Amino acid sequence: MKTSTFRGLSYRLTTLLCVLLWSFGPIAAAQAPADALDTFLKAKMQERRIPGLQLAVVRQGKVVKLGQYGLANLQDSVPVTRQSRFFLNSITKAFVGVAVMQLVEAGKLDLAAPASRYLTGLPAAWHPVTVRQLLTHTSGLPDIMPEDEMVTEGNFGAAWAKVQTQPLAFAPGAQFAYNQTNYLLLGQLIDQLSGQPFARFIQERQLNVVGMPRTTSGDAHDVLPNAARGYTYAHYVDGQRRRSSQPRNLFEVFPPMLRTAAGMSSSAEDVAHWLVALQQGKLLQPNSLVELRTPGVLTNGTQRGFSKLLNGYALGWPTINRSEHPAMAAVGGGRSAVFLYPQDDMAIVVLTNLQGANPESFVDEIAGFYLPDMRAAAGFGLPPAIRTLQADLRQRGFDKAVEAAKQAKKNDPSFHLAEDEVNAWGYTLLQQKQMKDALQVFKLNVSLYPGSANTYDSLAELYAELGDTALARKNYQRALALNPKNTTAAQYLQITGSKAKN
Repeated sequence: MKTSTFRGLSYRLTTLLCVLLWSFGPIAAAQAPADALDTFLKAKMQERRIPGLQLAVVRQGKVVKLGQYGLANLQDSVPVTRQSRFFLNSITKAFVGVAVMQLVEAGKLDLAAPASRYLTGLPAAWHPVTVRQLLTHTSGLPDIMPEDEMVTEGNFGAAWAKVQTQPLAFAPGAQFAYNQTNYLLLGQLIDQLSGQPFARFIQERQLNVVGMPRTTSGDAHDVLPNAARGYTYAHYVDGQRRRSSQPRNLFEVFPPMLRTAAGMSSSAEDVAHWLVALQQGKLLQPNSLVELRTPGVLTNGTQRGFSKLLNGYALGWPTINRSEHPAMAAVGGGRSAVFLYPQDDMAIVVLTNLQGANPESFVDEIAGFYLPDMRAAAGFGLPPAIRTLQADLRQRGFDKAVEAAKQAKKNDPSFHLAEDEVNAWGYTLLQQKQMKDALQVFKLNVSLYPGSANTYDSLAELYAELGDTALARKNYQRALALNPKNTTAAQYLQITGSKAKN
């Protein structure tokens, strides 16, 4: 069973709705001839109900692909074009990281120094916090926007006064906790040390240097030519977050003092040229670029980030720390992602106008169109043991999964398949439309962990998708016996039991 409780019951309905929404929505004309990557992206847009998307791919210092898909404005059926601008949200922080390193290069700033060396009037408890800790979200400062609480120009003064009275969340450097106070202070640092507003400093030192005519600072109050409208499927009822079946307008406001946290808009093409300039040393010296990419380290010697994928945070950039194809991965608003693969001399920009699109979850798949060993079919992203087993099963057949796992364990006593990793493997195969192989993987997980309700639930879910009600019921019954709180199993059994009686 995945995070969403009703995934199995709603999968077919959601897929049908996505296809209908896409089919009846006008699609941008005058596109380049479709290729496999175009087809992949359009499928992702259908799956996630993304209205509009821009793509840019950079390889070896050149923009090798630009793509525009869907609608920038649903109300007026305005297609996405190369000129469309999308809000970058927290990807703005990556530009701030570069700005800070430019001040370091100028000898005006020391990352290891406390921010209080440069900013006066800060609360005494904040004085030990270093500039690096602000950049890497390890400061422990209270968040001026807790739980995404709205801060506008109208209430910014009150919010700033309030946050300065609150205690630290933890000792500086002890934990990772993403918050906007950090980048508010970095904006003040840039103002102070550059002698000009941070937006102008970034404009002069980055945007003008690169040539980025469609990139600016602002929010939804500003009238920007070719601006893409923002959308969401989320709304609140009695304070509870709900997901609607129809897209809703998203009005994004970034008060001036918080625009170092999330205040820029751009096009995929502009961002691609910025990445080229960054890699070619036009914005930072090579040693500064290394510093920019270095994740923050906690006092216990570990690194932390948003998730298992985004497992570190450098200077304005989330990072993906792994042995193969590590990446810097700026993400913004759950809608856009910028991945830079330093070892591969490649970068990918995906900008969308849907909050909740979360393109960071499929950017590696885009990379697989250019780097064969990153393809999902090659097992990229799978844990080593599963990757080895999958390669074996590609040769022998997935119906030999249980036998192959036993043989691997016999050959190597340290060979281990974790329940959650095998379960995730099965769902990855499902996403690749390999349902028969996924079925064998879920059967393998049941054989490995017969006392787990979750393994039976996943197997039952797939049987339900395949239309095998008898085996779906059998496995849901076992899942419910092991976990009486499994509402998905109970609901499926009730519905199919009622149908059988009728």
